[in-house]
Amino acid sequence: MTAPSSPSDRPRVRLKPKANARGIRHGFPWVYDNDIVTDRRTKKILPGALAVLEDENRAAMGLVAVNPNSRIMCRMLDRDPEAVLDAKWFEARISRALDMRERLFDAPYYRLIHAEADGLPGVVIDRFGEACVIQPNAAWAEAHIELLASALVRVAGVSTVLKNASGRARGLEGLDDVGAVLHGAAPDGPVPVPMNGATYMADLTGGQKTGLFYDQRPNHAFAARLVAPGARVLDVFSHVGGFALAMLAAGAEEALCVDGSAPALALAVQGAEAGGMKDMLSTRQGDAFDVLTALGPEGESFDVVICDPPAFAPSKQALDAGLRAYERVARLAAPLVKPGGYLGLCSCSHAADLGRFRDASARGIGRSGRQAQLLHTGFAGADHPQLPQLAESGYLKALFFRL
Repeated sequence: MTAPSSPSDRPRVRLKPKANARGIRHGFPWVYDNDIVTDRRTKKILPGALAVLEDENRAAMGLVAVNPNSRIMCRMLDRDPEAVLDAKWFEARISRALDMRERLFDAPYYRLIHAEADGLPGVVIDRFGEACVIQPNAAWAEAHIELLASALVRVAGVSTVLKNASGRARGLEGLDDVGAVLHGAAPDGPVPVPMNGATYMADLTGGQKTGLFYDQRPNHAFAARLVAPGARVLDVFSHVGGFALAMLAAGAEEALCVDGSAPALALAVQGAEAGGMKDMLSTRQGDAFDVLTALGPEGESFDVVICDPPAFAPSKQALDAGLRAYERVARLAAPLVKPGGYLGLCSCSHAADLGRFRDASARGIGRSGRQAQLLHTGFAGADHPQLPQLAESGYLKALFFRL
């Protein structure tokens, strides 16, 4: 654990004259490496260390976490350059986030900390009842992980805190991929999570990310509203059955989950069993594009089809290829929707903004020979607040069409 640094001992990093100082003053939380005056002293700052950010005139702008090895070289932690990252600092941030979640949700199953938008840059914390899973995706958070976990236990009163070290973001920060139990004991098996009338099974130690994707909760609920009694539904890139289980709970008669991960599909089956719907759920493991291509010739059709793929455009460099992939998903999925049925298409790529994603989806539907009405555009739930100055915090888009 890194001890809180004394304000007088902190290094200082300075913006170049042409850097976007106004944007930072108005709330943009990142400073890129090419906007910092980088000298020998700056390069020696250890990843995760704290520093005072100065403008070109050497006026202090706030307290930042520095990682000279990252494209995002500085992350704004506090507008007060004298702030001390001690137990009280962490407890205040967590308390503020917890207060909002407790107003929004009746049960303790939600994203508790959503990184920059909750004042903890690069930190994600998902809550599963008495357990929390932390993803410290920035070097400063890794350096302060014990303080963070202790504050979480005191404020939220949870009995278990786990660290999930997977994901692309940690690699970009030069961090390892070794998870850990930070407090208490890891669950013996999957944790049941009640949501939208269904029960989901979250693997907190071996699943994807923290074990469950809470961000889609309102979109699961909207998809459930599209279901008529007796409907057949298809959930592609289903993970643990996010859309399928919600639609079954709403009255669908039959659901097919398609995913490349056998463990994820097994958890979907367990969730269906926990909700008394095991006989209504079937699974198909395989490449989603291959399965979508095969279902048509097999004579399959569905009242509702949902496709929720991983981020096809995780960066600007991957944008063109990602948009082609989203178009292909729409083109392959649309023919499987019965006339008058519904198609839901999702993107969690922050590099593909809503307009580009909508255009790619519309092209794919059109090239399949179908016509569509766009009924609803969904986003992440309120436990995933957006920082208005940071477009990346509004990454999730969900488009619902009637064909």
